[in-house]
Amino acid sequence: MGENGDTEIIEHHVDEEMEKKRILLRSHGSSFMESVTPSERDGHSSTQSSHRLLAYSDALISIIATVMILPVAHTKVQDNEELKESLQVLLTTKIAVYLMTFLIVTVAWAAHIRLFQVIERIDDCLALLNLACMMLITFLPYTFSLMATFPENILGILLFCACVMVLGFIQAVIVVYGFSRPFLLNDQIQVSENQVFYKHHILKVIMRVPIMCFFASIFSFIFFQMSYVILAIVIFLPYISQSLKWCRSKAIGQVEETPDSMMFYTYHPNEPLSKERVEAFSDGVFAIVATLLILDICEDNVPDPVMVQKQYGGSLVAALQNYGPEYLAYFGSFATVALLWFVHHSLFLHVTRTTRFMGLLNTFSLAFVGGLPLAYQLTHEFPRNSRNELEAIQISCVIIFFAGVFQLAIWVAALFSERETLHPYVRYGGREHAFMLAKLALYPCVALGTFFLTCILSKFSASIFHLMEITVPFAFLLLRLLVRGGLALLRLIFCPDGPETRSALEEEEEEEARMPFNTMIT
Repeated sequence: MGENGDTEIIEHHVDEEMEKKRILLRSHGSSFMESVTPSERDGHSSTQSSHRLLAYSDALISIIATVMILPVAHTKVQDNEELKESLQVLLTTKIAVYLMTFLIVTVAWAAHIRLFQVIERIDDCLALLNLACMMLITFLPYTFSLMATFPENILGILLFCACVMVLGFIQAVIVVYGFSRPFLLNDQIQVSENQVFYKHHILKVIMRVPIMCFFASIFSFIFFQMSYVILAIVIFLPYISQSLKWCRSKAIGQVEETPDSMMFYTYHPNEPLSKERVEAFSDGVFAIVATLLILDICEDNVPDPVMVQKQYGGSLVAALQNYGPEYLAYFGSFATVALLWFVHHSLFLHVTRTTRFMGLLNTFSLAFVGGLPLAYQLTHEFPRNSRNELEAIQISCVIIFFAGVFQLAIWVAALFSERETLHPYVRYGGREHAFMLAKLALYPCVALGTFFLTCILSKFSASIFHLMEITVPFAFLLLRLLVRGGLALLRLIFCPDGPETRSALEEEEEEEARMPFNTMIT
């Protein structure tokens, strides 16, 4: 009884103290908020965890960013038309719209990440304001479609600029509302004495894009081409701002900045982004692309019952044989999407911290992944051994190459600050470094090799291309053995005495590698 009784008495006193804090909070307002622990704040009836809201937002934005490929993929090219000429028309309209929409929507998504890295808890008001933001973000692709269809009509530009300005205003309201209730903010800002500075700094950064869109809307009445230039600057504004800051520091010397301004809402390429949300958004894009492939099968490759009865005597198997190339194209395309996701998953499994620049490279990779439904449509649309079929394969190789090479670029960018961004296994000199390089380089090399084969072999068909896509998984299974064999051979040739010695780097890597992945993620 002694020990259990003492425990009950302690717990009773703790409950009394927590109840006193709650009473003080109700009677005196937020001045006593700092006396309440984070666990009590999370249990407050008006606050909620933001995890589900952020997951919903990531899913919605990834869908909107990706489905804009549908108008491009479903554009029919006649057999008697040259694919190059048709592609030039697509590039000037629908493909340009898709790429611009994808980049603009992901810029809005990145801004959403940064906003909710500051505001970690939500209430009903913030949830409704976030839904208003989502409504405006999902409307942006429509404004871009108007801009592409009627490039010389300023209505599309005005609608887009109006959406962005209202979006910026809502985000500013979210910031002001969050800072008026400090228990909604992240713990680092809550304990800071510079909350007013934080609020002004974040508002200043948020309002830059709406202000630029305001000037773009004005220029649309004077010189509408300049409006498009300003909108393009919005996408790369963080890097333009950082370059101008670097030039200024070289011209007039380093301008000292307060520590607070370097923590939140900076334009530095190494500014952290939420790794979990980058993964969630990427998974959404991959899942949607894979789904779009099967939707095309369900829409176009189900025979009409009357035709099956008349032409094939009721034999469904005989009728489905005509769709053999489409099925092969589906399985090959799905294998490509799935393996690109597998490579992405393997990479981010060893990434401990993502940065703004890594996020930009990830966006470029996902933009090309979103183009895979176009590759699927083109490779089974033309007659066998035609010139258009060969060019469709080449276009597919280009899409796959850039989707893979930007994944490789993410890893290269992470290597420049590897101690902060990568697990020791895949750092330079780590035991998995060579294997990760081989895994990331496999798809770009396969795509590049296939492209050159189409230039040499005129009989290279879409069926051969899709069979190659299906066999790539076996290459991944053999990759580790090939890498180990290659490294063993190199050691045997250049370092015959190497196995007897252990470097300090290897010992340090093994010591750090004992730490679990999740404890290293910041």
